[in-house]
Amino acid sequence: MSDPAKVRRHAERVRELVATTVRTIKDPRLGMITITDARITADLREATVFYTVLGDATEQASTAAALESAKGLLRSTVGKALGIRHSPSLAFVLDNVLDQAKHIDDLLAQARQAEAETQKIAANATYAGDAQPYKEDDDEDDLDDADELVEQEKR
Repeated sequence: MSDPAKVRRHAERVRELVATTVRTIKDPRLGMITITDARITADLREATVFYTVLGDATEQASTAAALESAKGLLRSTVGKALGIRHSPSLAFVLDNVLDQAKHIDDLLAQARQAEAETQKIAANATYAGDAQPYKEDDDEDDLDDADELVEQEKR
């Protein structure tokens, strides 16, 4: 078992190495790619690299194919730079952070619109019954009568 701090350092190094090496690849299928994260297993044998691509689904698919074809070059670069006994195998996963962020923004916009409609309805609302639904008790009069009775009994 490896030290978790060592695993995190290696994962960060893998992310940096893949990001710099991808820029040198001359594959026309490779789109506007950003390496967002890398995770490596505790035994340092398998690394998962997360990436985003600017563009539509066809550009994402062509970039995935370009990364698969360059996997050997990337793995050898990572293995040499890390200096560990076994080069980790690389797996590339499309990170759809942008889609999730857009979905969250849409949900927040819907919530704001619903809140505005609720406030509009509340502004025009009126009471269902009397304006003052609670009856005012004459508790003070009752107390005054009770005080008078106590005083009469004392005399």
